[in-house]
Amino acid sequence: MADMEDYKELFVVESRESNETIAQAILNLEECNDRETIDEIFRSAHTIKGASASMGFMNLEKLCHTMEDVFDLIRNDKIVVSAPLIDVLLGCTDEIEDLLDSIEGGGTDQGENIEDLVTALENCKASGDRDDPPGAGAPETEEDGSGDPEDGEDPGDEPSAGEASGNGARYRVTVSIVSGSSMKDVRAMIALSNLDEIGTIISTTPSVEAIEDGQFEDSFETIIESEVGTEAIQAAVSGTDIAGVEVAPADAPPAPPKKKEKKETKKQKSDHRGKTREIKNIRVDIHLLDQMMNLVEDLVINRGRLKQIAQKHQIKEFDEALSMVGRSVADLQNLMMHIRMIPLSHIFNRLPRVVRDVAQQEEKEVDFIIEGGETELDRSVMDGLNDPLLHLIRNAVDHGIELPEDRKAAGKPEKGVLRLSAKRDRDNVVIRIEDDGAGVDVERVRAKAVSRGLYSEEDAASLSEEQVVDLLFSPGFSTAETITDISGRGVGLDVVKAAIESMKGSINVRSVEGKGTCFELVLPPTMAIVEVMMVRINGRRCAIPISNVVEVAILKTEAVHRVGTSQVILLRDEVLPIHLLDDMFGGSNHGEVLVVLQNSSKKCGIVADVVEGQQEVVVKPLSTLIGSCPGVGGVTIPGDGEVVPVLDVNTMI
Repeated sequence: MADMEDYKELFVVESRESNETIAQAILNLEECNDRETIDEIFRSAHTIKGASASMGFMNLEKLCHTMEDVFDLIRNDKIVVSAPLIDVLLGCTDEIEDLLDSIEGGGTDQGENIEDLVTALENCKASGDRDDPPGAGAPETEEDGSGDPEDGEDPGDEPSAGEASGNGARYRVTVSIVSGSSMKDVRAMIALSNLDEIGTIISTTPSVEAIEDGQFEDSFETIIESEVGTEAIQAAVSGTDIAGVEVAPADAPPAPPKKKEKKETKKQKSDHRGKTREIKNIRVDIHLLDQMMNLVEDLVINRGRLKQIAQKHQIKEFDEALSMVGRSVADLQNLMMHIRMIPLSHIFNRLPRVVRDVAQQEEKEVDFIIEGGETELDRSVMDGLNDPLLHLIRNAVDHGIELPEDRKAAGKPEKGVLRLSAKRDRDNVVIRIEDDGAGVDVERVRAKAVSRGLYSEEDAASLSEEQVVDLLFSPGFSTAETITDISGRGVGLDVVKAAIESMKGSINVRSVEGKGTCFELVLPPTMAIVEVMMVRINGRRCAIPISNVVEVAILKTEAVHRVGTSQVILLRDEVLPIHLLDDMFGGSNHGEVLVVLQNSSKKCGIVADVVEGQQEVVVKPLSTLIGSCPGVGGVTIPGDGEVVPVLDVNTMI
């Protein structure tokens, strides 16, 4: 349900933008009837129609669909843009606005005016068949087109019913609108349109222009020549907000109009059209957010510097002020991180089409299931995730799931299942791509490794299943026999692994032959500000991400053993390789502190002189001038201004 609420909010925002575009373009259309403006209106109406249908708001969809039909006729020069048509269309935009307000407030798209507007639009479409919009070709008075009583013309001077021109009798029709109607101009034009359908309008009082602009009181008159009779005329005009219809022979005296202050009518119309709304959403250029993030990072760095100064001088007032500033910076940092977070559904929603296309190409049947799309990642991480996910999904359909006949022979359902899921796990985001396909053929991979010269037959035979599966991440490694658009080009899982590790993440694969394969991606929610442990190795300071630190222990030399060219330590019945990092930090490491690191299920230990404590730092990528440095994931600048390398535990392990 929460997902629908999120979609509804997005639907309202985008539909409002499209509706405002329509309203502005309609006003432009009144000034200049050009093809570009009509196309813009058509596109915007089509957008709202499609979004409304997908959200289940069928009344709104019906209104937009009818508008779209009218705009299509205008575009094809089958309807002439006239003032009555513009009024009806602007009434439609007002109604769309009201419906969106109702939907945003938790209501429905049930509107009082929808049916009348749809009827008016349908009449406009019908008039397009005769190239005669409603009211457009009707003379406004008998002689000089002036229907205003203030000009001194007596409506009673119209020809009588006995003086008809051969197309039926003439009638004087007095139409009364419900007092206080917010759309009396639209109601009046609908009534005139209906009368035009059943006869010929001879004149109107006041003029058609005045009726279009709402410049009349609660009633107006029209002289019509028709053969249908009094009852049919009354039925044609009756409808919502029509208070009464009086039909009399044209030579009968006119009914006295009801008096009402015009100021009240104008004010009510103005209230309907000019209401204000609080702006709840704005669009911001992503580069501005990046600049804000850089400024927040600078604040975090300088906060650390101020803490060091405060510890050095021990000034009480300074400590109090720094405490307040520190809280504000922390709140600003958390807010900025939240603003930059994007739900994974932005990527996940593109993948069903990929699965469908690949499955059709490979003649396979796949049931694609997506879970956890609401899980959020920082934009910087999201940008690099699209290509790896795309490759893994295509790989699962191509390599993992078998053909229907093969699955049936293996006792499986003919339709394979591919599941993409995401969830938060402590400080990380875990994404899994699981299929119930054939799994990894370990012996085939082992043979491929031998044929490519990666291992001898003896060494390959000694590899465990886990080690063989890890060979899939070797550069250029592929088990595809033929080159296709999907696989077999030597651009495989090594590219995926490199991309994931560049985002400070890790990738693991588990497979059971004949049962299926699971790729697991573990990613940090953000790459900018991280918690690290500061240590000194050979007298030089370095930072280690806290998420990779398992424990810190005293190093006992008697527990260290040499295996081949490497050193290992037995720690709590577990054998861990030890890295002295002499090549990275120089000198000979004789530290007494063992820092145990973990990446996924693999562990190792590094030897340090001293642990200085934990600190929140900003990690900056290595400059392109320096290039890549194995084992270093970036640099940070703590409060004292020293440039400190941040270890990349993934590549070390």
